[in-house]
Amino acid sequence: GDVQHWWHPPAGRGVRTHFSDDYLWLPYVTCRYVVSVADTGVLDETIPFLDARPVMPEEEAYYDLPNRSQESGTLYEHCVRAIEHGLNFGKHGLPLIGSGDWNDGMNMVGNEGRGESVWLAFFLYDVLTQFAEVARARADAAFADRCLEQAGQLQKNIEQHAWDGEWYRRAYFDNGEPLGSRENLECQIDSLPQSWSVISKAGDPQRSRQAMHAVDEHLVRREAKLIQLFHPPFDKSPLNPGYIKGYIPGVRENGGQYTHGAIWSTMAFALLGESDRAWELFALLNPVHHGGTPEQIVTYKVEPYVVAADVYAVAPHTGRGGWTWYTGSAGWMYRLLTETLLGVHLEGNRLRVVPRFPASWTAYKIHYRYRQTVYHISVAARADDSAGPNELSLDGQPLVEETIPLRDDHIEHFVEMRVAKTGNRIAGGDSSRARLAPS
Repeated sequence: GDVQHWWHPPAGRGVRTHFSDDYLWLPYVTCRYVVSVADTGVLDETIPFLDARPVMPEEEAYYDLPNRSQESGTLYEHCVRAIEHGLNFGKHGLPLIGSGDWNDGMNMVGNEGRGESVWLAFFLYDVLTQFAEVARARADAAFADRCLEQAGQLQKNIEQHAWDGEWYRRAYFDNGEPLGSRENLECQIDSLPQSWSVISKAGDPQRSRQAMHAVDEHLVRREAKLIQLFHPPFDKSPLNPGYIKGYIPGVRENGGQYTHGAIWSTMAFALLGESDRAWELFALLNPVHHGGTPEQIVTYKVEPYVVAADVYAVAPHTGRGGWTWYTGSAGWMYRLLTETLLGVHLEGNRLRVVPRFPASWTAYKIHYRYRQTVYHISVAARADDSAGPNELSLDGQPLVEETIPLRDDHIEHFVEMRVAKTGNRIAGGDSSRARLAPS
């Protein structure tokens, strides 16, 4: 179930580590693909495993060229192994962080094998609940039940051991000391567990909302047009989370804006129904808004038409971008805009639109291409802002269901959608998690 942390194509020479999140992205992405495209056949594709020695407990990593194993498994089996590999927990019942999780720089939090990650707990919960549906659709009821049982216990452990009073903690060190807590002098609050408590739906709703308001209070810097990953940065405290402390305070992962995390925070606000705030934060992140004047260009110093992986949060370089053209946050930015904010969700041969537009908008249009067929979708708030279900029509005919049927008939289609816009919230709720029909 383990994977390489990174590798060099075409040969595949790369590094194997104790990182705790890498392998879980495989089932996460697989779930998304299967639900979006309705391609359950991909789960039966056969893929060989890699063959290499394990990382020794005393090693942080090693770089080598693995062999291609004689053993193969279906994509589904690869995902199951990855999930099973991730079910290793510490004394608080939270996943072991190993030599790092999403934040590679926290490589000393759990390098002795006992540190735990709160963010990883939320992410693992999301993987387990989504993959349970995939397993059930394949008639693998036993593994579906196992996923849900593990997710339920994980959710209890999070609420019992990860809540700090105003937000969720980030992790526990090997010695049991918390990270991302009021008890810490540095890294008191980290955005990741707050946003993923919402994205995963694992967090207590009231606590998640309180935690996200703490993100807005402590991490959003509107005057500088950035959202910090955590605050305060590591500098002089005795905490040794890893090589992240080698960065200048306020730069990159060490308390700067790491755009991945900033996008997740914005997504979380939208999912909470705070559409105005989400659009406001999207505007802060949008690189176009960092290059509108000569002064902004001098400050930003990178291309204002691509997403930057990070933005500095320390004087005299506050607002300076870094690592353009080389960041996965570009894909997340696209998802934030098209799926979370405009609300377009592909579910096989149907399209679901869950609009979240700001109070200043009354309507917007989407031109959606389904293979060789274009659907022109007009979304507008009802003039009287009355409550009630959304009104949806296709080519002038009312639709009973809340989704748009898609046909590749090479004919232009016109969709009209009328929604009730009540303050910051759009009637109809959150439909970002589609269900998978049994195969």
